[in-house]
Amino acid sequence: MADANIPKFKLVLVGDGGTGKTTFVKRHLSGEFEKKYIATIGVEVHPLLFTTNKGKIVFNTWDTAGQEKFGGLRDGYYIQGQCAIIMFDVTSRITYKNVPNWHRDLVRVCENIPIVLCGNKVDIKERKVKAKTITFHRKKNLQYYDISAKSNYNFEKPFLWLARKLTGEADLDFVEAPALQPPEVTVDQNLMMQYNQEMADVAAMPLPEEDDDL
Repeated sequence: MADANIPKFKLVLVGDGGTGKTTFVKRHLSGEFEKKYIATIGVEVHPLLFTTNKGKIVFNTWDTAGQEKFGGLRDGYYIQGQCAIIMFDVTSRITYKNVPNWHRDLVRVCENIPIVLCGNKVDIKERKVKAKTITFHRKKNLQYYDISAKSNYNFEKPFLWLARKLTGEADLDFVEAPALQPPEVTVDQNLMMQYNQEMADVAAMPLPEEDDDL
């Protein structure tokens, strides 16, 4: 990890408390091993290393360490952020309802950075936030992925999309899987295929007309 030539990017991870941000970031074993705590801001930074066909890349991923429970995050958390993941929990509608607030705070400090919206916990059968209601990313030109941190489902997808945006290399690919914690749960592959199809179907439909940001 000490190689000074490896490109490093500050990734800010935001979203309501309890959406699984810490669980997600701690899946990546090297990032957990190398993490550092910044007491002044109250964050843990996990350097997540990925090996691509263009060389190695590191996302210095900032995790809130629970600070978001006290009503938002300090500007110091966002400053010099180069990319971001906004996370909500597909089993909790309020966490999706709050996505526009996180997005607003983020772009106020970090203009024009690539952002991925992730709906976590798709392994849980009682999904409350359905594909047809997930439209925020389309309005704001973000990328969206269903994920399940505890099963590692789609773990790499947000990082790959961000890496391509940050490097400008559309053909960039991960050539080896990062070392991840073993899955704590398994996802139903048929259900994941159904969710993927639902997202694809919705993406082809016109956006609803409503003026509010939800």
